[in-house]
Amino acid sequence: MGFGCVWVAGGQVTPLDYGVITTDPHDPQESRLLAIAQDLSAILIQHQPHLVAIEKLFFAQNTTTAMRVAEARGVALLVAAQCNVPIVEFTPAQVKKALTCDGKATKQAMQRMVKDFLGLPVVPKPDDVADALAIAITAANKKW
Repeated sequence: MGFGCVWVAGGQVTPLDYGVITTDPHDPQESRLLAIAQDLSAILIQHQPHLVAIEKLFFAQNTTTAMRVAEARGVALLVAAQCNVPIVEFTPAQVKKALTCDGKATKQAMQRMVKDFLGLPVVPKPDDVADALAIAITAANKKW
């Protein structure tokens, strides 16, 4: 699960922290979900965000993968709620449109925009990290 924390001030969006929460694929699913909850909780406690932005779930061809993503997403929503942090959700098309003005932009175009927008030396890897930062940028630029 990718995460991205940004600071917004004076119209500038600055990356604070980003990375990926990983679990051992050989561990039982409940152990993996617990690890995600603990890591995400630590990130929220460390950074004290004013808002958590998350990608809306979309239906995938692979039902097993969709179920695993839904479970992890549910953990993220629960942890944010437990930390009393408001949650906003965006579809992939909304994020693409916000960053590139094209709701059908390619993953590579999105990654380049994240890199350029945040002034990073390279595109964040793995893809989940760039996706998380794209969602954070979208939330940061939304007028609340």
